[in-house]
Amino acid sequence: LFACLFALSGAARAAEQVDLLLVLASDVSRSVDTRKFELQRQGYAAALSNPRVIDAIRSGPHGKIAICFVEWSGATSLKLVIDWTVVSDAASARKIGDQMLELPRSFADRTSISAGLEFSMVQLERAPFEATRRTIDVSGDGTNNSGRDINSARDEVLAKGVTINGLVIL
Repeated sequence: LFACLFALSGAARAAEQVDLLLVLASDVSRSVDTRKFELQRQGYAAALSNPRVIDAIRSGPHGKIAICFVEWSGATSLKLVIDWTVVSDAASARKIGDQMLELPRSFADRTSISAGLEFSMVQLERAPFEATRRTIDVSGDGTNNSGRDINSARDEVLAKGVTINGLVIL
């Protein structure tokens, strides 16, 4: 009986509050050569260690955000590279940035931005944290040549109140 009550009280506990749920969604399709791949990874790591970014993270009501990092390519080439991690200071930001720089590339396939958005949305829906703001930050260099129509995928994500930021890697 005690074990059941303990389990139920844990399940009923509210998820930890953060100011933002942020999915960093990186294109690793065949068109992303080694230089572009490294540019994406180094750019994310540099941004996370920037003092202005840390100040912005700390300025929210909860003083922290949660980030996960995914790589996407073709319609079935999707990978959660770094699971949800709380970032609240320079040390936690540097840790996730260092992980990004050290982990190997997942794969190289066609380009399905729509699948990347859908996979990112799944990550937001399963996040173990709660936030009033949810964002998918997509970086890539190609057009949607695999998977479903990009416009309908984008519209579905936006209809759920999620912000999409896009960065073209040239």
